[in-house]
Amino acid sequence: MKKRQVFASLFVGVAALLGILLHSTPAFAQQEAIWLPETKMVIGLEGIKGNKTGVLTVDKGTLVFKAGKEKSSIAVNTINDVVTGDDSQRALGGFAGTVTMAVPYGGGRFLSLFREKVDTVTIQYHDATGGLHGVIFTVTSGRADALKKELLDEGAKTSIPSAPADSKTEAPKQ
Repeated sequence: MKKRQVFASLFVGVAALLGILLHSTPAFAQQEAIWLPETKMVIGLEGIKGNKTGVLTVDKGTLVFKAGKEKSSIAVNTINDVVTGDDSQRALGGFAGTVTMAVPYGGGRFLSLFREKVDTVTIQYHDATGGLHGVIFTVTSGRADALKKELLDEGAKTSIPSAPADSKTEAPKQ
């Protein structure tokens, strides 16, 4: 009876250890893919109408935008330029934003002054036949630089390099 209990507890211990090892990520694993929900593709992707909101991901050398059943992808090594910026958009958009314009005494115009910050990502790339294309995305504020860094790490090019966060600009001493 004791042998059975020893083997059973030994089996449970080995199974638990094996489970921990299989579910833990090794130290040499690649960094996780970039995943940006609530991304708006303003214009530029073939097969997807403008102003669609979806999920933008970068994984294994491919930039993928998926909005519902529509999906478009760009090979990162075909990207010639990645430019980021910050902007703002109306907090009340779409139909609700249009209806608020009818509020009397200029109240609708006042409501349109409330803005939310967004980051823009503009990408210039070549397709398989050599045609030049461009696409503009808006992402949650503060996320564009991480996306740009990931694209550059995967092999994209840029005409405007990212500035280091801790760089100090000083006047030259004479």
